[in-house]
Amino acid sequence: MTIGYRIPGTGYRYSARVLTRAFVFLVLSVSGIRYPVSAQQPAQQPDTALARSQARLAEIRRQREQIQADMDRLRGRVHNLSADLNNIDRQMQISGAMISELNIQVAAMGTRIDKTTENLIIAQDALAEKRAILGHRLTEISKRGPLHTFQVLLAAESFGDLLSRYKYLYLVSRQDRQLVGDVEALRNDVSRQRDDLLNQRSNLANRRDERTVETQRLQELERQRQQSLAESQREQHRMEDRLRQLARDEARLNDMIAAVERRRRAAVAANPRAPAATSRISTADMGRLDWPVEGEIVYPFGSAAGPGRTTIRWNGISIGAPVGTPVKVVAAGTVRLVAQMSTYGLCILVDHNGGLYSVYCQLESADVRRDQQVERGMVIGRSGGANSDQGPHLHFEIRGNGGLQHIDPVQWLRRRR
Repeated sequence: MTIGYRIPGTGYRYSARVLTRAFVFLVLSVSGIRYPVSAQQPAQQPDTALARSQARLAEIRRQREQIQADMDRLRGRVHNLSADLNNIDRQMQISGAMISELNIQVAAMGTRIDKTTENLIIAQDALAEKRAILGHRLTEISKRGPLHTFQVLLAAESFGDLLSRYKYLYLVSRQDRQLVGDVEALRNDVSRQRDDLLNQRSNLANRRDERTVETQRLQELERQRQQSLAESQREQHRMEDRLRQLARDEARLNDMIAAVERRRRAAVAANPRAPAATSRISTADMGRLDWPVEGEIVYPFGSAAGPGRTTIRWNGISIGAPVGTPVKVVAAGTVRLVAQMSTYGLCILVDHNGGLYSVYCQLESADVRRDQQVERGMVIGRSGGANSDQGPHLHFEIRGNGGLQHIDPVQWLRRRR
């Protein structure tokens, strides 16, 4: 037997089977097109390769800051082309590494933008579909009027029918609320993805701009490197010429000291009965002689690296002192030489007897003359060296064994506290 139901306000009567099928069709038609917003659009995880590249880029930037700090500390010191080239090479390595990492990030960001754009299109399509369904539902609700729910419930012919209708209306209402929630969630998701896409595009543009700047910087560093190499080669030639001149001056000074020593020995041989001159410097004076000028040591005794990858052998020490500083003789003796020596400047040679000599060079002026007797601490000249590579200083030597042996003067001078 078929039970029929008449809906009040209409002239139609429907069987329970028809109403059940309509109800099931409505529920399935609505629920079958749901868009699982949270499940289908999970929060994007940061790209691992991009994150690693960003960490490496941060470390490279830290290294650049360290190099810049090193440059600031070296600024104002003696110009060194080798150090300049080394610094330029380090900067080029940093710029090359940054460009490499920026290329990785640009590629990774491009991939992420494509993926975000694809997800955004899917979300926009889903939002449009949901909005169309919501609009259709709103139209239906508007056409049925505000009393539709009461009409459906009042048309029930039994308590079981009433419960079935109530359940039907409840499911429809819940589905409508879910539909509204889905539309709201999709709208927020679309807005979020649009903002994310704008940020990604902005970051990509920044990375491209930074890559362009680094590329230009690398080109400028390459140009500076070529200039420094050319200057280094010129400096190499200048230094080689200076070393040859220094060797000639050293040989000339040696010849002069040898001539003085020959005259001294000839005088001794000519008068063998005369008492031997007592040396004015002895081993007891080691570490006790006063400094000829007060100042810091510019270059020590022995071999040292020079400009243009050269090596200079210093037979004495350089003591930094302002031009015009009084220069005092370290021990009593006789002035044997006052002469210009090219790279050594104005020099004074003092004979302390016993084959020991002290040499004072890079003088601005001399206050003594040849064969003059001098006492310890007497001012014999004024320091100069303003036009030398080391700036204002005094070049000071002590020689033994008739001038043939070069002795480190620091061993003889008073130790500083």
